[in-house]
Amino acid sequence: MLLKLLKAAALTTAIALTPLAAAQAQTTMKLASATINDVQHEWQKVFAKELEARVGGAVKTEIYPASQLGAIPRMAEGVLLGTIEAFTTPTSFMTNVDPRFQAFDVPGLFKTPEDVHTAIHNPEYRKHLEEMFLDKGLRVIGAIYNSPTVVFTMKDVTTLDGLRGLKIRTFASPLQIKPMELLGATPVPLALTEVIPQLESGGLDGMLVGMPILTAFKYYDVGKNILDLRFAEIVSVTVVNEDWFQAQTDEVKAAIVEAGRAAEEQVFPWGVENVEKTYKVWSDNGGKVNELSPEDQAKMEADFSKLAAELLTADPAVQAEYDRLRALVDAKAKQ
Repeated sequence: MLLKLLKAAALTTAIALTPLAAAQAQTTMKLASATINDVQHEWQKVFAKELEARVGGAVKTEIYPASQLGAIPRMAEGVLLGTIEAFTTPTSFMTNVDPRFQAFDVPGLFKTPEDVHTAIHNPEYRKHLEEMFLDKGLRVIGAIYNSPTVVFTMKDVTTLDGLRGLKIRTFASPLQIKPMELLGATPVPLALTEVIPQLESGGLDGMLVGMPILTAFKYYDVGKNILDLRFAEIVSVTVVNEDWFQAQTDEVKAAIVEAGRAAEEQVFPWGVENVEKTYKVWSDNGGKVNELSPEDQAKMEADFSKLAAELLTADPAVQAEYDRLRALVDAKAKQ
C-alpha cells in the first residue's frame, strides 16, 4: 500500500511539473519600469487593456512603475531570471545584456520620432527585432519612441565647453558614455533612483536624460537648467522572459504579440505630444532650456558621428544592426 501511495505521489508531482501545468499556473504578468507618467508607463497601461480585450482573465497584468521592483540593473536581472515577466526600458540600459542594443543609440541615426516609428514598424525588421535576443532568453514585445536626449545641469550651461569637467549621469551604453568623455565630461552610469540624492550632495553635476523624466519626477525642484543637445532619440523596448512566454498557450502568446504592437500604434502620438508638453511644464515651473549655437551643434554632431563610426567598427554585430536600421531610415527619407 505504501509503495502504491509513493507511486501515486510521484505521478502527481510529475503531472504538476509538466509544461501544460506550468502554463496554466503562470497567469500573472508583472510589467516593470523605472519611470512613471511617461510613454513607457502609458504603453504598459494600454498593453494591459489590449491584452485583456484578447484573452480576458487568462493573464493578470500588474504594472510596477517608478522602480517599485528595484533599480534598473535589478529589474534587468529579474526579467533575465524570470522573477519579473516583462521590463520596459530605454535600449541603452540593456547593452550589458547584448551589445546589439547599442545600435539604437548611435548619434544621428534617428533625427525625428517618425524615423524611429518607420524603422521599428517595418514588417520585416519588426519580426527580426522581436526575436533577435532570443539567445539571451528575451523576446521584444514592444518598441516605442521615447524622447530626444537632453542634458540637465545644476549650473547654467550654454556651450559644449561648459560641460567640460562636469560629472554627468549617463545610461550604461558606450554610445552615451564615450560622447560625454569626448566633451571632457566625466560620465557616471547610474540608476535613476540614485540620481537626485547625488545631485543634491554634489556627487553629480548633471544627467543625460529624456525630457519627460525631468517633469515626471519634478527635477525642476532640484535644478533649473537644460542644455537641449538632441544628439540622439531614445528608443524604449519591452522585453519579456522567453521561458515564461513559451509556457503560455498559443492563444496567449499570439495575444501578447498583437497587444504589444497595438499599444505602440496608440501610444506613439501620445508620446510625441507628451514630449512637447514637458517643455512647457519645465518652463512653467521656472526651468530654463538652452540650445547650442549652430557652430557648437554642427561640431558636436560631426565629432559624435566620427566617434560612433569608430565604436561600430569595433563590433561587427552592432555595426550590422546599425546598418540595417540606417537603411530603413534612409529609404524612408528618399520617398
